[in-house]
Amino acid sequence: MINFNGNIVEQNDNILTQNRAFLYGDGVFETLKIVNNKILFLEDHYFRLMASMRVVRMEIPMNFTMEFLEEQVLSLVQQNEISASARARITVFRNDGGLYLPKTNEVSYLIHATTLENVVYALNTAEYEVDLYKDFYVTKQLLSSIKTTNKLINVTGSIFAHENGLANCLLINDTKNVVEALQGNLFMVVGKKLITPPISEGCLNGVMRKQILALAKKVEGIEVQEEIISPFDLQKADELFLTNVIMGIQPITKYRKKEFTSNLAHLLLQKLNESISEN
Repeated sequence: MINFNGNIVEQNDNILTQNRAFLYGDGVFETLKIVNNKILFLEDHYFRLMASMRVVRMEIPMNFTMEFLEEQVLSLVQQNEISASARARITVFRNDGGLYLPKTNEVSYLIHATTLENVVYALNTAEYEVDLYKDFYVTKQLLSSIKTTNKLINVTGSIFAHENGLANCLLINDTKNVVEALQGNLFMVVGKKLITPPISEGCLNGVMRKQILALAKKVEGIEVQEEIISPFDLQKADELFLTNVIMGIQPITKYRKKEFTSNLAHLLLQKLNESISEN
């Protein structure tokens, strides 16, 4: 079952494909984690979605309040009989009509929800090797910082990673600096310093990125910085890890010939779970 414009209906291929998100990538989305009937970081997701809609000049419906979208997501989760932990995606797309120039800026939305195995975030300690993906570059612009339905760099990068036996790839921007991974923001630990690329470099303005930055600033002895990361810098790192709302924190174990520890990743994941349980 899916939620299409507030109605719980059977999944229909026409709903999914006959829209501008499919034809032109004219859509934005948010991926949410729900634990025990509560959407984690709801406010951050909501305001990023609203900001994304404004960036691409979509008309925000009057009923698109945070409370409305929360109710729409949770009602679908309950309808699908998901009790403990779920992944939900809200996709908002401009209504049908027109070619590149739309006939309207009014929107429709679709929500899809599936079960997740882990209720709390768990650290994956298995081997996780990455390399650079250099076929295409992320551009340093506002569109790169929001979640649109145009993800061809992530798709082709995922194919490259699969073909080369990699767990993930790191994306670079048009000035050849490292921006993020295919499925998450990048953090680098050098000594007592935690570094992540600034949004101005073209990385996604990640919800989990925001949580980790806030948690890390409370760790004694850790200096937190948003700085440019070059491919050469990766070789000097003590730790590399990725973040997104679904997996939490994923340590990178190997980049080329360099292997990494995961001490700070362990500590931050513990603090992340503690912060969720307190709210």
